[in-house]
Amino acid sequence: MTRVFNFSAGPAVLPLEVLQQAAAEMTDWHGSGMSVMEMSHRGEEFMSIHAAALRDARELLAVPENYKILFLQGGGLGQNAIVPMNLLGRKPQPAVVDFVQTGSWTTKSLNEARKYCTVNIAASSAASKFTTIPPRDMWKLSKDAAYVHICTNETIDGVEYHFTPDVGDVPLVADMSSHILARQVDVSKYGVIFGGAQKNIGPAGLTLVIVREDLIGHALSICPSAFDWKVIAENNSMFNTPPTYAIYIAGLVFQWLKRQGGVAAMEQRNIAKAALLYDYLDASGFYQNRVAGDCRSRMNVPFYLRDDALNTAFLAGAKERGLLQLKGHKSVGGMRASLYNAMPIEGVQALVAYLKEFETKNG
Repeated sequence: MTRVFNFSAGPAVLPLEVLQQAAAEMTDWHGSGMSVMEMSHRGEEFMSIHAAALRDARELLAVPENYKILFLQGGGLGQNAIVPMNLLGRKPQPAVVDFVQTGSWTTKSLNEARKYCTVNIAASSAASKFTTIPPRDMWKLSKDAAYVHICTNETIDGVEYHFTPDVGDVPLVADMSSHILARQVDVSKYGVIFGGAQKNIGPAGLTLVIVREDLIGHALSICPSAFDWKVIAENNSMFNTPPTYAIYIAGLVFQWLKRQGGVAAMEQRNIAKAALLYDYLDASGFYQNRVAGDCRSRMNVPFYLRDDALNTAFLAGAKERGLLQLKGHKSVGGMRASLYNAMPIEGVQALVAYLKEFETKNG
């Protein structure tokens, strides 16, 4: 059987060790006689799983003590509404929020935020078709914004911040859905970090939110209780029934990451994987990546065949070789290889070998 490598942008590949452990524990977790899916979220068995996941997430991301880690539902997309509803109460209404528009996800975020506040697009790379990140000195920030919103890795467009922008005393909010745990981050430079789980954390259904404590307790009156960070924090993410199985799998992924050497070790692997693919694309006249070199994503690599008429044949050949989910997002076309933490270097080597083979036959 051909070995399969899943390059899906999300839900995405999970570590094989994690899947095997989950399979072994499916019907009987640690002698409890229950599957994790059957456990009461307030029982001692699941509470121990929950506590360990929180503890390991804090350790892996070096989260300072004055930050809360919350497990929520609704995905990263849901946070586009949840964030403004929780932060706008700090300012007189109508409040202003600054956005740096770098791709599809920040565009979705700012459009959602317009329901609750005045949006200022402080900078945008739309003119370059989202192939760059505007330099910090070009940002036109508001004088009294409630916060500044960025997406530090655009999954669809393939751009990634390789710097942390200084926005002064204004809280910096970052959607890190597609590269959280893939690189070291100084959490103290952000007011809020959030991410959907289905890239580097675990299955879809869980959202990780890291929020500085002084930013909690300012929710608008229209904010549902189940999305009010103060309520969630006071109830240790147990205000309502949490996505228990997703938290369990996330906890297994956190343990796996620790065995790999933590985030620092994983970052070095991700640098090597991305370099292997980008180096080949850059050397080829048959394929192209259109993102500026200083902001290329290590996680999501979009690329295009010079001749679009070959796309169908390319994807068919990739599937025959066990290279799956390489079709680009429908909004941008082309191809996309997502190189999340669980993608081994062998998968990238296999992809590059196929790229060479296809180019030789069709170039």
